[in-house]
Amino acid sequence: MAAVEPLILVGSGGFAREAAEVVHAVNAVQPRWDLLGFTDDDPALEGARVKGLPVLGPTAEVVSAHPGARLVLCTVSPQRYFTKRVLERRLALPPERYASLVHPRAALAPSVAVGAGAVVLAGVVATGDATIGPHVGVMPAAVITHDDHLGAFASVASGALLAGGVVLEEEAYVGAGAMLDAGVVVGRGSLVGMGSVVRHDVPPMQVWVGSPARRLRDVVRPGDAQVPSGRADGRPG
Repeated sequence: MAAVEPLILVGSGGFAREAAEVVHAVNAVQPRWDLLGFTDDDPALEGARVKGLPVLGPTAEVVSAHPGARLVLCTVSPQRYFTKRVLERRLALPPERYASLVHPRAALAPSVAVGAGAVVLAGVVATGDATIGPHVGVMPAAVITHDDHLGAFASVASGALLAGGVVLEEEAYVGAGAMLDAGVVVGRGSLVGMGSVVRHDVPPMQVWVGSPARRLRDVVRPGDAQVPSGRADGRPG
C-alpha cells in the first residue's frame, strides 16, 4: 500500500473545489492523500474554510512552510487560463513536487500518459496513446481520443470532444461542448469558445468561436504571463 502523502491545492475557486472532490474519491477507494487545505493570495480568504478545509494562506508562504507536501495548481477559468503557468514559474519547483489527480470514474486507457500536476475529473474518457501533459485540466465528460496530445497547462472544458490526432499546444483552452476535427492543432495560448466546431488549425494566441469556428480576435496575455522560450507544442525537446 502506498504511503499517504500531504497534499495542498493551490487556489480556492471552483476548479480547486472540484480537485478536492477528486482527492476524496481517490481516498475512498484507497487512502492516498492527506489534503491539508488550499492556498489563496487574497488576504481576506486566509483562515476561511472551503469544502471543510482551511485556506492556509498565500501560496509562496504555504509552499515554503510545507516542503514535504505535494501540490496541484488549481487556478483555471476561461478568463484566467494563464495563471497556472505564472504560478509554476514563480514557485520554480521540481516536477516531483506536483501530484496528478485522476478521478476513479474517469476511463483512461492503459496507454494514456498523464503528466505531473494534471487533473482529470469524473466522466472523462481518454483512449489509446493519448497524452495529457503536465498541469493539464480535463473537465467532466470530455472525450480525448487516440493519439491526442494535450500540451502543458492546456485546459479542456466539460463535454468537449477531441477527434483523433488533435494537438493542443501549451496553455490552449477548449471551451465546454466544443468539437475538434481529427488532426486539428490549437495553437499555444489560443481559446476555442463554448460549443464551437473546429475543422481547421487555430493559430497561436487567437480566440475562435462558432460552427464552423472562425477567428474572433487575438488573445491579450497579461504582462506577467509572457511565454518563456521552448517548444510551442509542449512536447519534450
